[in-house]
Order: sequence, then C-alpha cells, then structure tokens
Amino acid sequence: MDALIDKKRIPGGTKRLRAMEKQKQKERKRWIFFSICFAAIAAIVLAIVFAPKPKPIAFDYQQLPMLGSVEAPVKIVEFGDFKCPACRYFSQEIKPKLVQDYIDKGKVALYFMNHTIIGPDSFAAAIAGQSVYHQNPMEFWKYYDAIYKNQGDERVAWATPSFLVELAKNAQLQVDYEKLMVDIENEAYANDVIAHNEKAEKLISATPTLFINGVKYVDFADYDKLKRAIAKAG
Repeated sequence: MDALIDKKRIPGGTKRLRAMEKQKQKERKRWIFFSICFAAIAAIVLAIVFAPKPKPIAFDYQQLPMLGSVEAPVKIVEFGDFKCPACRYFSQEIKPKLVQDYIDKGKVALYFMNHTIIGPDSFAAAIAGQSVYHQNPMEFWKYYDAIYKNQGDERVAWATPSFLVELAKNAQLQVDYEKLMVDIENEAYANDVIAHNEKAEKLISATPTLFINGVKYVDFADYDKLKRAIAKAG
C-alpha cells in the first residue's frame, strides 16, 4: 500500500522506475560488451606475443656462390634475376655497403640464388652465372657485378649467349670462354637454375628477396633497416 502511495505521490513514478531499470540494463550490457572486446583483444595480443616463430628456412649454403667468410655468423641469401632492375639497384647501392661494413670484416657472408621471372633470357643469364660459378667460384661475383652494370631493358631479350660471353671477356673473367658458350647454348646447368626457381616459388613473390640466417627479409632498399635486421640476426 505504501509503495502504491509513493508511486502516486511521485508524478510519473512508475515510468521513471522503468526508465531507470532500462538504463541499468543498458549499462550492464555495455559493460559486458566492452569486457568481451577487451578479452578478445587481449587474447589476440597474447597469441601474437607467444605464437611460435616460424623456423628459419634451410639452405644448402655449400652449393651456392658465396661472398665473404664461410665462418661469418650472419648468412644472407639473395634471390635475384639478372634482368631485374630492383636487383640491379641492390647490387650497385646496397651490396657495396654490405661489403664495406660487414662482409670484409667477416661478419656477413652473401649468397646468391636465381629466380628467373623477367623473361626467357633471364634463364640464359642464370645459366651463364652457374657456368662461371662451376668453372671458377671466385669469379662469380665479377660476373654478378658486370651483368648488372651492363643490364639492358627488362622488356628486351638482350641476354643472348654471344652477349653473355662477350660480357665475360670484357670483365676478364678467369674462365674458359668457349666452354661458357657451350654451357649457355646447351643449358648445361639448367637443373641448378630449375632447383633455385622451385625453391623460390615456394618462398617468395618478388626479386630481390633476402633471407637473413634463414628468415625472410623484403625491405632490401632501406639500408638502415637492413643493418638492424643483421644486428638482430647476429
């Protein structure tokens, strides 16, 4: 009776009580909503923080052209195409800095693998590189520097056998030029290049792509970031 009297004494008392109850329900729902959101975000953050890191990719380093010391603590594998303009940039702008700051000091060893994605003559250029490597491993990096220095338009098939042999002669590579020509024409090291391509197709989508101690690294053009990645790997 008192409750009824109180409601009558308060203008709109019943409606006000219902409104207050609805407001409390909204607040409870809002609290539950934000609690769920917070828990979901926390779960995602924890999953990222504690997620197992991917295992480093294994490479058969002994079968690849190498620049530097085999005992270097940081091994960088470059996947490249000799017709790729971005690879040319890496060879002329980034590699010399790596040589000066790390490779000559025994801190980093640079390795090379082919990924022939530009055109059919990319394959010929890769075959020539493998021929040079198998004839005289120390001469491979001279070939690497020479072909990027003389790189033609990626839209033109310029990496012909005669061009590649002439390139080797002009660079005074210590190899048998006749054998180099035969190797290119007969695709003597096609299996090497195909194996490189097959591995690349499973791992990357563009050249150049680096692997630092087996960990994929794509921001090749920012040398400061690359230095930090090398420091972390070492």
